[in-house]
Amino acid sequence: MADAVLHSHTTNPLHHHQTQPLKEIAIDYTPEACSRCPNSNTITLTFDHRGGSRWRTTTRFRYGTFSSLIQCPKGNTSGLNFNLYLSSLKGDKSQDEIDFEFLGKDKTIVQTNYFTGGNGNQEQIHQLGFDASDGFHEYVIKWSCDVIEWLIDGKVVRREEKKEGKGFPQKPMFLYSSIWDASCIDNGRWAGKYDGSDAPYVCLFKDIHVPTSTAVE
Repeated sequence: MADAVLHSHTTNPLHHHQTQPLKEIAIDYTPEACSRCPNSNTITLTFDHRGGSRWRTTTRFRYGTFSSLIQCPKGNTSGLNFNLYLSSLKGDKSQDEIDFEFLGKDKTIVQTNYFTGGNGNQEQIHQLGFDASDGFHEYVIKWSCDVIEWLIDGKVVRREEKKEGKGFPQKPMFLYSSIWDASCIDNGRWAGKYDGSDAPYVCLFKDIHVPTSTAVE
């Protein structure tokens, strides 16, 4: 499981938050393509002829540690996007957001990004050193009022600190995950063109943890 607390930093202390297993989710669309086993804290998202699906927490959180073990779909996943991210509200053009996004054309990389008031363009690509579909790996977002850290298998791959005069995510956010056809983004250059030859595509999430005390609704 993820570290239960955020480590302090001498100049930008991260908040110390305990985490707990995810207890309840809402499914935003195609509920038949999303299944959950509460006892094992496992969620399965499937992309096939029905399209994809998206789940989220039932409450928003302000700050804390969010984590999941993820195994991405096997086969030729070109065109698909699968992800784990925080967002104040999907579809709101002024959203705050913090992302892990897998691009189906290459499962040896992951993209991180964050948005403040709908403004993003903070993308970074990270080499994983493994194929994300070969097994489970742990992905963690640690978010405080002035620091964001993205961790993979316990290693910090990116750290962003709030800068004077610059916006920083501060709206309460849901934890989301989805699988969808992203072929339309940048004419397929982002995630690739959808192939579909290995459908159905199954993305697995387990040991999902959220903060214990930062829910705001």
